[in-house]
Amino acid sequence: MKNENNFLSIRKWAEDDRPREKLLQKGKLSLSDSELIAILLGSGSKNESAVELAKRILSSTNNNLSDLGKLSISQLCTFKGIGPAKAVSIAAALELGRRRRLEEALEQKKISSSNSVFEIMQPIIGELGHEEFWIIYLNNSNKVIEKFQISKGGITGTLVDVRITLKKALEVGAVSIILAHNHPSGNLKASEADKQLTNKLKTAAESLDIKVLDHIIVTEKSYLSFADEGML
Repeated sequence: MKNENNFLSIRKWAEDDRPREKLLQKGKLSLSDSELIAILLGSGSKNESAVELAKRILSSTNNNLSDLGKLSISQLCTFKGIGPAKAVSIAAALELGRRRRLEEALEQKKISSSNSVFEIMQPIIGELGHEEFWIIYLNNSNKVIEKFQISKGGITGTLVDVRITLKKALEVGAVSIILAHNHPSGNLKASEADKQLTNKLKTAAESLDIKVLDHIIVTEKSYLSFADEGML
């Protein structure tokens, strides 16, 4: 953006510099993240344009939209120029983006690799501050029948009921399952408890002719696959 326009109202900018007009004339891909957020904000303040305000907010999260999406309404309102209405607009837009990513992942329901599991589960559990354990139930074509949260725990762990896991598998007619849980710490190393639980579920499932295809540990940006690492 041109420096001389930094503290001017967007209405006084050259038309090509106005985010809304830029989107209409050049398309949404031509806009930066800060310009898109400026459209959500609608206006800045007497001393700061909407784009400059958006840049300041983004800068606080190292220009990371994922981190921005984690900010609460009250945290967004700590920025000068952001009230509840603008904070809600930002939060709603980022939540829509998260849901769109999840829907796109779910459209590819056939599991073909550990990465496809990560793409499905990361939007669900990858950014949580607590641990959750999920089971993905598959048919004989490796297509997802259902995803099921088996437990929800604290920051350091969660408990999994093997009987509930397998009862659900029989109810939905699954021939195989994939285990998935998150590590809020970002640590991708499997704990002894993770390994023991995997073996326990694998042994129990085999008695019912149900295969455990993988166990995926999910973090915000990456994952560990027991199958890929030869741990199954």
